[in-house]
Amino acid sequence: MNNSKKVLLTGDTPTGRLHVGHYVGTLENRVKLQDEYDTYILSADLHALTTLSKSPQIIGEHTRQVLLDNLAVGLDPKKVTFFVESAIPEIYELAALFSMYVTHSEALRNPTVKDEIKMKSLGDVFSLGFVNYPIYQVADILCVKGELVPVGVDQLAHLEQSREIARAVNTAAGQEIFPEPKPLVGRIGKLVGTDGNPKMGKSLGNTIYLSESKEEIERKIKGMYTDPKRVHVSDRGTVKGNPMFIYLDVFGTDQDHPTIKDFKEKYVEGKVGDVEIKQYLIGVMERLIDPFREKRKYYEENPKLVDKIIKDGNIKTREIVVKTLDEVKTSLKFFS
Repeated sequence: MNNSKKVLLTGDTPTGRLHVGHYVGTLENRVKLQDEYDTYILSADLHALTTLSKSPQIIGEHTRQVLLDNLAVGLDPKKVTFFVESAIPEIYELAALFSMYVTHSEALRNPTVKDEIKMKSLGDVFSLGFVNYPIYQVADILCVKGELVPVGVDQLAHLEQSREIARAVNTAAGQEIFPEPKPLVGRIGKLVGTDGNPKMGKSLGNTIYLSESKEEIERKIKGMYTDPKRVHVSDRGTVKGNPMFIYLDVFGTDQDHPTIKDFKEKYVEGKVGDVEIKQYLIGVMERLIDPFREKRKYYEENPKLVDKIIKDGNIKTREIVVKTLDEVKTSLKFFS
C-alpha cells in the first residue's frame, strides 16, 4: 500500500451489469478520488451466491462484466487495484473472527438485510450466508484497512457495522489495528427506476445499464413512467417526483439547464408533451453513455489485459490481507 495516501475501498456484488444508479451512487466518486486515495475495488463474488446459489456458474462472467463497467467509466488500472473476494481466502478468516463480535439478533436487525428480506419476499427462507454477508462486507473493507468507502445510501448500515466491529476488535486487542471507515454517499444516494419505483434494481427490470446500446436507451426512455394523471399534452403536468425530470436534473449538464427549465415550465402549463421531453432525455443519456461504451469496447477486445488486471490485483491485495490477519492474530495473542 502507498502509505502516503489514505485507503479507499469499495466494490460491487457481481449479480449483473452496473447501471446509471450505480454511476451516480458510487462510480462517479471512485473516478474522482482515484488520484487522491490508494484505491481498491473488489468484486464481492461470494456475496453473489446469496441470490445466485442455484446458478453459480454465471458469477464469473458477471465479475468480468462488472470490471469492464468500472474500467469503462474511467477507473485507471495503473492507479486502482482491482481484486476478487474469492481469491483472498484470508478475508473469510477475518469474517469468521469478526462474527464473534456481532450477536445473531444484531445481524438480523441490519436494516439492509431486513429490507432485502422484505423486497424479495424471502420470509424465513434465506441462507445463513445471507444473514452473514454484511459481516463479510466488513471483512472486505477492513482487510485492506479501508478508511473511505464510496457507497449508495442503502449501504450505510453496513458501514456503521464496520465501524462497530473495528472498535470492538481494537478494544479487544488493546490497540488500534483498524480505522473506523467513513462512508461517502454519491450526489444521488438512490436513483429512481425508469418505472417510478424508488429503487433502481437489476431484478426489478427498471434500469439503464452503463453498457446499454443506443437502441435500448431509446426504448427504455420512451417507455419511462411519467405523470399518470396527464392524459393529453394540454393537461397540466407534475414535475416533482417525475422520473423524466429527475433524470434530466441528474444527468443534464450546464448546457442543458436552460432547456430543462423551459421544459418544466411548459410541462406544468400543459404546453409540451412527454414525447418531446423524452426525445431530449435520450440525447442526454446517450451523451453520458457513449464514451463508456467506447472505452468498454477497448477492454472487451483485449481480454488478456483484463485477466492481468485482476491477477495482479489479487496478488497485491492478498499480500496486504495476509499481513492484516497476522497483525490481528498477534495482537489478540493467538497461540500458533
